[in-house]
Amino acid sequence: MSLPILLIPGLNCSARLFQHQLPLLWKYGPVTVCDHRVSNSVEGLAESMLETAPPIFALVGLSLGGFVALEMLRRAPERIGKVALLATSARPDTPAEKEIRDARVAVAREGDYVAIPPLHYAKNVHPSRQTDDALRATHRTMTDEVGLTGYLRQQEAIGGRPDARPGLGAIACPTLIVVGDADAITPPSHAREMASAIPNSRLVVIPECGHLCTLERPEAVNIALQAWAEIRLEG
Repeated sequence: MSLPILLIPGLNCSARLFQHQLPLLWKYGPVTVCDHRVSNSVEGLAESMLETAPPIFALVGLSLGGFVALEMLRRAPERIGKVALLATSARPDTPAEKEIRDARVAVAREGDYVAIPPLHYAKNVHPSRQTDDALRATHRTMTDEVGLTGYLRQQEAIGGRPDARPGLGAIACPTLIVVGDADAITPPSHAREMASAIPNSRLVVIPECGHLCTLERPEAVNIALQAWAEIRLEG
C-alpha cells in the first residue's frame, strides 16, 4: 500500500534538509514537508500536523522532527503506517543542554540572529565537514528560512519536550532509526536505546557522519530510507 509521506525537519532546518531525499521518497507517495515553526511545544506541533495530515501516512522526522514524530505516534498510532526517526532521541532535555539552549536564545533575542548559525554548525556536523563551505552555506540558508520567530519557538519546544521513552514499547509500526556514528547532539547510544525498546525497528549507524545526516551522507541515508519505503503494509 502506497502512503503519503510527511517529513519533519530539525531545529533551524528548512525543507532543504531533505533535498537529497525528496526525489527518492516521491516515488513512493506524495511528500509533504511539515511547517515546524508554528508552535512553541512538541505537543502543539504534533497536534497541528495531525490536523492537516492524511488519514494514514508514513512519517520521517529528524532531531526536533523526531521528537514531534514520537508525540504523533503517542497521540494517533493508528494513523501512522511506518516511521523513520533520524538523528533523534526519546529522552527529555537535560540541565546541561538547557544551559546551552538558554545562552543561544539570549543571543538571538538580543538581535544577533546572524551569529546563531556558527554557534550550531560545529556540533551539527562531523569533524571532517567543519571546513565544508557548501554545507555551511546550506546550514546558514536554512537558518534564514526558519527565521528568528521560528527559531525561538523551536528552541522552546525542544527544551520542553516530554520523555518519550515510556511509550517506545507501544510503537507497533515498522520503524527505521538512523544515526551518524559521530552525532554529538543525539548520539548513537540514544538511537540504540530506542531500537532496543521499539519492537519492529531497524537501526542504521552511518559512518563518518554527524547530526545532519541527510545532508552529510545522503547516499547512506537514502539506502536506508529506500528499504524502509519499500516495506509493504497490509490493506
